[in-house]
Amino acid sequence: MTDYLNDSADQEFSKTRRKKEMIALQELGEELLQLSNDRLKQMSLPENLLEALREYKRIPSHGARNRQEQYIGKLMRDIDPEPIRQQLAVIRGESAEHTGWLHLLERWRERLMSDDKMLASFIADYPESDAQYLRTLIRNARKEQQDNKPPKSFRLLFQALKEIIPEPGKPTGQQTEEHEE
Repeated sequence: MTDYLNDSADQEFSKTRRKKEMIALQELGEELLQLSNDRLKQMSLPENLLEALREYKRIPSHGARNRQEQYIGKLMRDIDPEPIRQQLAVIRGESAEHTGWLHLLERWRERLMSDDKMLASFIADYPESDAQYLRTLIRNARKEQQDNKPPKSFRLLFQALKEIIPEPGKPTGQQTEEHEE
């Protein structure tokens, strides 16, 4: 009798767990639906899932959209969702590496703004950087702060640092190509 109860409890848990996983996959699919077609192309999605996502955007009827969402959830069951979650996290800027990289850029900007000697240290760490351009941005950003003007050069300094310091997990060549677009 106890074996029967244990088996029943295992099946209940298993069914509940499967249902939660299916709902999570459907929610992941709904999150994919929020992305533009260009973003979807950039992601490494199976062709049938990509086509289902595109089809959803063409459907005007509410009921048909619900059915298509469920179909997308069904397609999601056949693939590994983890790479998709990671790509979405990067798109949202939530990856730990990406956040750490942004903090590194902020720290360098603050150091460069606070001390003239830090520019020499930065150039030693990143010799490919344009020292004269950075010096100009730093000087202009300091002047903007003193005069309580909008932080145009302050932002430009951050953008320059983004170009110089490579983002972890991204090849350096790819980063410059994306920036040119």
